[in-house]
Amino acid sequence: MEVVSVVVNGRVLQRVLGASDEHLRAIRKAFGARVTVDEENGLFLVRSEEPEAARRCARLLEQLQRWVDRDGTPLTSDDVRRAIDEVTQGKDVSQTRPFEVYGGKTVRAKTAGQAKYCQALREAEVVFCAGPAGTGKTYLAAARAVEALRVGEVHKIVLVRPAVEAGENLGFLPGDLAEKINPYLRPLFDSLADMTQSDMLRKFIEDSRVEIAPLAYMRGRTLNNAYIILDEAQNTTVAQMKMFLTRMGFGSRVVVCGDATQSDLSRRVKNGLVDAFERLRDVPDVRFLTLGRSDVVRHSLVQKIVEAYEKSFDEEDYNGVGRRFDRFSQAEAGQDGDAEKNDAAPESPEGGSRSQKGI
Repeated sequence: MEVVSVVVNGRVLQRVLGASDEHLRAIRKAFGARVTVDEENGLFLVRSEEPEAARRCARLLEQLQRWVDRDGTPLTSDDVRRAIDEVTQGKDVSQTRPFEVYGGKTVRAKTAGQAKYCQALREAEVVFCAGPAGTGKTYLAAARAVEALRVGEVHKIVLVRPAVEAGENLGFLPGDLAEKINPYLRPLFDSLADMTQSDMLRKFIEDSRVEIAPLAYMRGRTLNNAYIILDEAQNTTVAQMKMFLTRMGFGSRVVVCGDATQSDLSRRVKNGLVDAFERLRDVPDVRFLTLGRSDVVRHSLVQKIVEAYEKSFDEEDYNGVGRRFDRFSQAEAGQDGDAEKNDAAPESPEGGSRSQKGI
């Protein structure tokens, strides 16, 4: 019988255990270990017939305490589930510094993949992030942009999105430019609204500290001291991606987010996101990351849905771009993302662009 002890942090003990010991029961079940609290000596005692299971369970308890103590927020059952998955895979629970937005709120990484993404957002001037729905690509980019605006690193946030409909023709939309593009940028607005105080976002838009811009209207501009986010980048062509990236001026940062498996472009049109992952891999100060289904932080069913689609993925769907991203993800998994500037992208196979698979 292996017995491992972990010092109890009394300030966060109840939040780590959960209501009626809900989180503790989930941890016991996941590792097949017996976990008790020795209140007299201030210790968690972890017992298991499997030494490795006991050590991983102890490491999880130690890291969860540190996580909760740092952020001061309660753990949810999904937080605990993701932390268990990471420790089971031999990873550490994400411990990156959270983004500090308005109203005293913080936004933090919840998975190891998101932690690498957050680190890249702090360090690199241009960041590309690809991954399935629910992995926090856009939300974390928006959080970093709001933090940069709050502390004066940039003077404005520019939200850009291609106006490509998701398989439906909505026809002509009424109103001025902002009203026409608003339905396409609604997800970005929702993210920013979570990170600002009441009426603050509207004021930022009125004084141009937050700007909305359809991709088609970016040509000819130079954006200085701005945090520029291109969302739904899988719907850009190669020419549009080049045009967008060359809008970057002095003191600006650029984040490009997308999921190549959800491209709405014609099969005959080469995907600008996939092309950029290949073409720009050797450019200094450009960071590339892929997030996977283990990084999904929406409802737990979303992770299962993503996994189901991956299992039955047809590589000829989504512009036929699957193997290329699949090989990129495998190459990335074999490297230490913290130590490498860029993960090596795969070589382009013949026959045009391929869509993301396994991210």
